[in-house]
Amino acid sequence: MNHARKRMLPIRFINLDRDAQRCAGMLAQGQAQGLTLERHPGVLWTALPATEQDRHYDAALNQRQFHRPLVNGEKGCYASHISCWQWLLDSPHPALIVLEDDVRLGPQFKAAITAIEALKRPWDHIKLIGRQAVGKSEKLAGSQALTEGLRLARYRRIPSFTAGYAVSRQGATKLLASRLPFGRPVDDDLRHWWECQRLEVLGVQPDVLSLDESSLQSSIEPKGDARSLGLRLRKAGYKLNYNLANSWHRLR
Repeated sequence: MNHARKRMLPIRFINLDRDAQRCAGMLAQGQAQGLTLERHPGVLWTALPATEQDRHYDAALNQRQFHRPLVNGEKGCYASHISCWQWLLDSPHPALIVLEDDVRLGPQFKAAITAIEALKRPWDHIKLIGRQAVGKSEKLAGSQALTEGLRLARYRRIPSFTAGYAVSRQGATKLLASRLPFGRPVDDDLRHWWECQRLEVLGVQPDVLSLDESSLQSSIEPKGDARSLGLRLRKAGYKLNYNLANSWHRLR
């Protein structure tokens, strides 16, 4: 009988070619924890052919679904996550750990990955960072023990962070079947779990990742006057519609 230890779930971090310093930092963090982190080339939206841009992003869908148009950084970020999901389905692995390159691995990160790998129950998507990263509390529906010091939580309202998560083959299949093309930013879109064949989104508590200071230098967020009255009203309406739909689908 072969008693060799099964390889840990692959860990890939999204990184643009121009961000070599972030790449080096992520690789060093993995090495410090005895983990192999693999670079996943990020998508530079302006470098995509027009046919690929049209396959990924639908401006008409964006107008129906979101309170403002997406900027190129948001589109490229979403396309990068889609590329990770497809990578998983093209691989032999049962699940994948996806990281953005502006996170810090916490001391319990490795323990969380090991515990997720050992889960017996089916699962779709497990967040490794949430609202605690910005000093806010989560809205939870319940939790269960995951491993020493960590719990696996069920959300009442899913946080919008996609800086680090685990996705299973089942979860990736659901996402690719329902999120192409997209009209919202990836972190907002994954909160709409009922649109993704009732995607089950869980979370590790407490967070096992934190945001690096480089996250404050992101080029993804749109520039301009985010305080304009029209945008604020549209954003308020978007949030209200989300909360109502989320509550309705949780009762079904």
